[in-house]
Amino acid sequence: MSLEHPNQDGAQMLQVERLIMSRPTEHNTTNLNLDRMHLILDLMGHPEESFRVVHITGTNGKGSTARMVEALVRAYGLQTGLYTSPHLQRVNERICINGQQLGDEAFVDAYEQIAPFVDMVDAQSVKDGGPAMSFFEVLTSMAIAAFADAPVDVAIIEVGMGGLWDATNVIDGDVSIIGPVDMDHMQWLGDTVEQIATEKAGIIKSRSTAVIGPQPHAAKVMPIIEEAVQRNHAQGLIRDGEEMEVTGRLPAVGGQVVDMRTPNGVYEQVPVAKFGRHQAHNALSALAAAEIVLPVNGALDGDLVAEALGGVKIPGRIEQIRTSPTIILDGGHNVNAAQALRDAIEESYDFRQLVGVVAMMKDKQVEEYLGILEPLLSEVVVTENSWRDRVMPAKELEAIAVGVFGRDRVTRRDSLPDAIQSAVDMVDAEDEVGVGYGQGVLICGSFVTAGDARTLLKEHMNADLAKPKSERV
Repeated sequence: MSLEHPNQDGAQMLQVERLIMSRPTEHNTTNLNLDRMHLILDLMGHPEESFRVVHITGTNGKGSTARMVEALVRAYGLQTGLYTSPHLQRVNERICINGQQLGDEAFVDAYEQIAPFVDMVDAQSVKDGGPAMSFFEVLTSMAIAAFADAPVDVAIIEVGMGGLWDATNVIDGDVSIIGPVDMDHMQWLGDTVEQIATEKAGIIKSRSTAVIGPQPHAAKVMPIIEEAVQRNHAQGLIRDGEEMEVTGRLPAVGGQVVDMRTPNGVYEQVPVAKFGRHQAHNALSALAAAEIVLPVNGALDGDLVAEALGGVKIPGRIEQIRTSPTIILDGGHNVNAAQALRDAIEESYDFRQLVGVVAMMKDKQVEEYLGILEPLLSEVVVTENSWRDRVMPAKELEAIAVGVFGRDRVTRRDSLPDAIQSAVDMVDAEDEVGVGYGQGVLICGSFVTAGDARTLLKEHMNADLAKPKSERV
């Protein structure tokens, strides 16, 4: 998928983006090996050895945890690299240095730096009967090159999918974070939680300390992770609920206040600028990881921890983007993410009416996802996002939604702008006091959906602000 960016400066950036995104996806790359990544790093002179690494996997929470680790490390004055996926609006978002995404010129430079090596790897792979490098392999190589060139002290790298065969697994993490492991990407990772856990435990290396988040299937998952720690002679194991724990939490304006215990210290009344129990546990894993990679003996400075975690913004993760009516975006797309979303909204908001706008990929557990959100939503508007190759057609999604919500609570709109407008009209029609109090719209089901909506709403708000105040919607 490639989005047009009419305000973007330079056709060169568009050309590079199209070249990268037209490559095979990781889903279509049938050779499950790291040969292409190892070869390109050989050709590049192994730039990944020039910085420390926090490597992060898990079914959910990877991006949030990554941003929290990055903020903590940067708060101590170290140079940071951050590599995350997917992007919401622009591909540049995936590669950040010192908290700022690569600008267009820097992104093009990163691509041009590795392009000759990509050509060589493509030629060798095809000669050996394999595929060309995937878009994710190319982006991963660009991130590594950009981080070495900066240079950064610590790179925080999020796995794209799984772990064992993921393109990022050519790096050896000083910390290997594994968040909650649950069912997702079953076509590629396996159809049991044990198989998925085995894939994700593949990021544990001999030089790494494994930091393990809360596990919804602990009895099945933890033995696999613990065996990987022992087999690979990892440096240590820190488990949520054992060596570290969330000892208390209270909802607060804009997020929550959390008490945490790690192997190195106790942290009380730490502001975390995100909603939900799951984000408290993400913050805990991030804190434990930062203790390992930062050159600090003992606990971290409480003021720096509060400043870092209190300022982390995570686009597309239970992100309130507008008020009157309240509009929330969430890119989670599996059962675990749906439950975390529902819990966070029930804890942090008091909606009398919440209308969902949902567009999902056809390879997801759609009925189960909708079933978890059903008690939360007054009505649902089903639609489609911009990824035409993978999105579930609105008509098919409508049939599933009717089975979950009933015919009278489901509306279909084939385009996302129409769906959002319909949802806003529904809450406006019920708004008795005229300020959106108690009413909201939740746009969810996919990171593509969240990204598309974010772009649409930003454009709408910019246009709205250009009008006289009396004419604004």
